[in-house]
Order: sequence, then C-alpha cells, then structure tokens
Amino acid sequence: MKIDKSTLENTAHLARLEFKEEDAQEMMDDMTKIITWVEQLEEVDTEGVEPLTTMSHEVNALREDENKPHMDHDSALKNGPKTDSDYFRVPKVLE
Repeated sequence: MKIDKSTLENTAHLARLEFKEEDAQEMMDDMTKIITWVEQLEEVDTEGVEPLTTMSHEVNALREDENKPHMDHDSALKNGPKTDSDYFRVPKVLE
C-alpha cells in the first residue's frame, strides 16, 4: 500500500500532528515502509501459535493478606514533620 498526500494529512489530523510541508514526502515514504512491513507480517503462517499474554514465564510470588493491628492516630501524627491536633500540616499547593 502506498501512502498518498491525502492519507498522510488525514492521519496527521487524527493524531493531532503538525509537520512542515517539506517533510511530507519523507513522512509518506516512512509510513509506506511501515505499512509494507505490516503486510509482510500478515503473510506469516501463525496457525497453531498460541498468543502471548506475557514475555516472561515468571509467576508472581504473592503473600497472603494478613489482618494486623493498625497504628493509632497519635502515633501516626508523631511521625509527621508538622502536625496540629488532628492532621499532618503540608505546604499549600493550590492558590
């Protein structure tokens, strides 16, 4: 498939891309090479090939969730650099 100027402009519009007019021919050539490569992939016989869900056969070793006692309010506030009676004090980030 050969990419023409209108296909390039339509693709650029959909992708919200801007390019210089002098770069259009190079971009059309590059897109044509990409489409040609994808067309070659379509010719590969994939009958009987299982799809990959991951590139690794590693299995996550997860631990069981355990219900443990949580830190009380006063102990948690002791860890903060600035606190008041009920909350951590942080710098203002919104005007």
